[in-house]
Amino acid sequence: MKKYYVYILASQRNWTLYIWITNDLLRRIYEHKNKLIDWFTKEYWVDKLVYFEETNDIKVALQREKSLKKWNRKWKLKLIEKFNPTWQDLYTGLSSQAG
Repeated sequence: MKKYYVYILASQRNWTLYIWITNDLLRRIYEHKNKLIDWFTKEYWVDKLVYFEETNDIKVALQREKSLKKWNRKWKLKLIEKFNPTWQDLYTGLSSQAG
């Protein structure tokens, strides 16, 4: 079964945030970290994975992404801090589990 991820990247704690979806979280974050994607994240050095959700339904992922993008900044920060209180880069743990 295919998996989809809604994720939030940050440049650093409480700074620039970026929300998107992917079907391959490890690959996508690797691309952000290595500046392989010519988007907002490359220009503003937004490459720290601070939050993600997983679902098997692309419609659910798309709706959640749209919803999170509409949230005010305070709500987004609260969500991140509940899931990842120390704002660790979660990519490190994911990549070591996959290896």
